[in-house]
Amino acid sequence: MENIVTSDVQLRDVIEEDLPVFFVQQLDSAANYMAAFTAKDPTDRDAFTAHWVKVLGDKTIQKKTILFNGHIVGHISNFEQFGVPAVSYWIGKEYWGNGIATKALSKFLDHVKTRPLYARVAKDNIASIRVLQKCNFKISGEDKGFSNARTEDVEEFILILDTNDH
Repeated sequence: MENIVTSDVQLRDVIEEDLPVFFVQQLDSAANYMAAFTAKDPTDRDAFTAHWVKVLGDKTIQKKTILFNGHIVGHISNFEQFGVPAVSYWIGKEYWGNGIATKALSKFLDHVKTRPLYARVAKDNIASIRVLQKCNFKISGEDKGFSNARTEDVEEFILILDTNDH
């Protein structure tokens, strides 16, 4: 895999043809563990499809496919969660550690002007915390929620990107 410095990360609108790649990515147990707050059953294609039909039909959700050198590597979105604007992303495990999430989030934030903007991440997901911090999110609180992937309550950080931060 090429180094991110010389490689191309792009965002484009999610299209139906992206969904099979997203489905395969969500089947990875290590990725689900790190994400923590995932689908109840990642292998349930019907539930996955129903979720994405709803997401694709909701004009209030900004959603983009992340491309790396022309390959679909994940997705990123902005939506309302717990009554506040939030951001979330998923990068296929085979692309971890190459700076793709940071580059994609930075590009996404150039287009999503909503501030403050929140993100939530399991406290032990150090890589994702680092991505958010590189994009100027700051830890603003803590919470705990049930993780389907871990079948237990998981502590999480709440991060905020404030008005003047990006």
